[in-house]
Amino acid sequence: MEFRHLGRSGLMVSEISYGNWITHGSQVEEEAAFACVRAALDAGITTFDTADVYAGTRAEDVLGRALQQERREGLEIFTKVYWPTGPGRNDRGLSRKHIMESINGSLRRLRTDYVDLYQAHRYDYSTPLEETMEAFADVVHSGKAHYIGVSEWKASQIREAHGLARELRIPLVSSQPQYSMLWRVIESEVIPTSEELGLGQIVWSPMAQGVLSGKYLPGQPPPSGSRATDEKSGAGFIAKWLTDDVLTRVQQLKPLADQAGLTMPQLAIAWVLQNPNVSSAIIGASRPEQVHDNVKAAGVKLDAGLLKAIDEIVDPVTERDPARTESPAERP
Repeated sequence: MEFRHLGRSGLMVSEISYGNWITHGSQVEEEAAFACVRAALDAGITTFDTADVYAGTRAEDVLGRALQQERREGLEIFTKVYWPTGPGRNDRGLSRKHIMESINGSLRRLRTDYVDLYQAHRYDYSTPLEETMEAFADVVHSGKAHYIGVSEWKASQIREAHGLARELRIPLVSSQPQYSMLWRVIESEVIPTSEELGLGQIVWSPMAQGVLSGKYLPGQPPPSGSRATDEKSGAGFIAKWLTDDVLTRVQQLKPLADQAGLTMPQLAIAWVLQNPNVSSAIIGASRPEQVHDNVKAAGVKLDAGLLKAIDEIVDPVTERDPARTESPAERP
């Protein structure tokens, strides 16, 4: 495993991190979830990403139990706050009330005294940013989180939050956006702003919800048991890429992966790691062998010719519009 600084902070994270968005507590049984976490640890992954909302808070609980016997100082545990975790009007968003209650709930489920990174899972238009950042400052100053991050925030929002973070003397160090060969909306604005301000990207869905694995074929139904057939595990996210044009172009990447001596998933993960502003790429897994395969993307260097060839294949179907980075206009 290779390690990188999270932005310009002193925190080192594994180049590949393990996330449990749609697996722990929902898609896979607990025994399989524990096996995947063990596979991640055995592969040298030290960075684990979750959120209070995943599987209705169950994902945090599973991860906390899976890591309970590990040396806490040797891990980087990240979680997030924003999406609803209860029926009440204040069980969501980035109000002071919800942040202070949510960090306590996350720590209890994760069985830890602190998280290394606490992230705003979306931007909350219903709460003054000053209120949100002051609450984050209290979380940091009380020792419940070491660093602060955001997820799916626009460049202008990141810049305003960074200014407040400096005034409040808290380290805003990261952005967690979707990023892959097919989804490059952060490249024109979020990445340049992050580079200027010292934030690193912790990217999710580097395989475009599994499309870049090559297992979805044009003109054929999705494989049985795949994410595209499971409404509970992200079928809605993957649907936009299940067109014959996209799937045909993805199949054209296979010779390039073969040329590089990589599997298709390894090529997709290695591709996002070529961006120097990317600190870590999040992988998920329902089986330990997926972890073993994916971690081989760590440390891989793709040459300029290969990167150009990839661009030529996927460019017509790649989304680049920075406006696609968005948060709900109203709290969910």
